[in-house]
Amino acid sequence: MKKIHGNEVLISTLCNMAKSGRTAHTVLFYGEKGTGRKLIADFYASLLLCSNPVDNMPCGICTSCRNVEKKTHPDVIYAETSGKLGGYSVDTARKISADAFIKPNNNSGRKIYIFRDCHNMDIRTQNTLLKIIEEPPDYAYFIFTAESKSDFLPTIISRCVCLATSPCSQAETEKALAEQGYESNEIKKSVECFHGNIGMCIEYMKNENLQKQVDLTKRLADSIIKKDEYSLDTALFSLGKERNDVRNVLSMLDKLMRDASVLLQNPQAETIGVFRDGAEKLSRVITSRMAEKIHISIEKAWYTIERNVTIPLALSALCAEIAEITE
Repeated sequence: MKKIHGNEVLISTLCNMAKSGRTAHTVLFYGEKGTGRKLIADFYASLLLCSNPVDNMPCGICTSCRNVEKKTHPDVIYAETSGKLGGYSVDTARKISADAFIKPNNNSGRKIYIFRDCHNMDIRTQNTLLKIIEEPPDYAYFIFTAESKSDFLPTIISRCVCLATSPCSQAETEKALAEQGYESNEIKKSVECFHGNIGMCIEYMKNENLQKQVDLTKRLADSIIKKDEYSLDTALFSLGKERNDVRNVLSMLDKLMRDASVLLQNPQAETIGVFRDGAEKLSRVITSRMAEKIHISIEKAWYTIERNVTIPLALSALCAEIAEITE
């Protein structure tokens, strides 16, 4: 099994569930991308199916554990996504609701459905799933992963055990990355951007597109610092039309606004964004109120993009709003 770094309390909670015989039938693992949501979802699946647990932990070597790790276990079903946003359709929810009444074939007598990255799960899909997670067969388990509990209806949340993942310390992250064989200079660059988020540090070192997104976020910050609307518009336009790229960059820019606001109050505070130097410079040219208004504008831009407003139009409006806020 892959090693899980950090999240000791969360793992202990899951193991205590297993020890007491009170494993939750519906669990939501939520937290920032890269903090281990999917890895922990697979860990919980292994915990439920392991035929030879050791100290209330999955053994990692039995057939069930190996199949879960390889994602070939017949009774661990990963819900299929569809559409441009990679959401879950009502039809998928209906099929899973029907399939849940077909008994499993494994020795544990359990069957597990995993819905990953649920930030685009339609309200109709959630309502379709509601009945089956309200009254599941004894052998059926449902695992969801998402960035936030707010991605779900209150009726869904009320029927879930909600467990938050969290980043590691930067020291733990550096050690974990070194153990995986990454070069020290690569580790330093990635940790400067993504701090204790091991998953994002690894993606940054491997993914040239993410590196470009970080560089673009830094360009956006520099444009705001210089109050250069043309440069800001050009940088936003260069984002293109891939929704995930736009979402990532807007999220990183939003964190820089948060960092600038925090540094205004405490120049020594820890930051969470990819560009501390930029956040420090922003804190000298904008007020907390300006940072809050830009945050609201970024949220509004993404909201309109999710509702199929054309990306260039939404980003052009965002540029105009930021320019007006900082003028």
